[in-house]
Amino acid sequence: MAKLNIYEALRVSHEVQRTLCRRLVRSPVDETRRRDLYRELKLELAAHAAAEERFLYAPMLMDDMGLNSSRHALAEHHEIDECVEKLGKLEPEGEAWLTQAKKLSEEVHHHLREEEKKFFQVSGKILKAGQKEELALKYLKDYERMKLELAG
Repeated sequence: MAKLNIYEALRVSHEVQRTLCRRLVRSPVDETRRRDLYRELKLELAAHAAAEERFLYAPMLMDDMGLNSSRHALAEHHEIDECVEKLGKLEPEGEAWLTQAKKLSEEVHHHLREEEKKFFQVSGKILKAGQKEELALKYLKDYERMKLELAG
């Protein structure tokens, strides 16, 4: 049986993020429900980004071929962080909240699409099969640790 590689491990979190974004944008005007979904998405995004940056982006930054795409992906993580921060400052019942939630969802979906269609291909040419499996294990361990730490 083949071992899990870094891309398969990341796609699991990507699907969670997509689902949470859809639920957030479609949620009825209910302050408690929206705050809960926001916290869940914020936690997922932060844990995923931290582990992904350590165990996919960092190795890619070490190779000239991966430099530009890694920098771009890091910049998108920063943009997503800013959207999360802005959303957290808004009242969940307001129209501005829904507008910002949609912006966040669009940013997340764009990033995931680009990462899966472009970044994974570039990094796939750089990383060896054994590295991809080793990075998956390290990513998953750190992802779970970060989720626990961030949930506090």
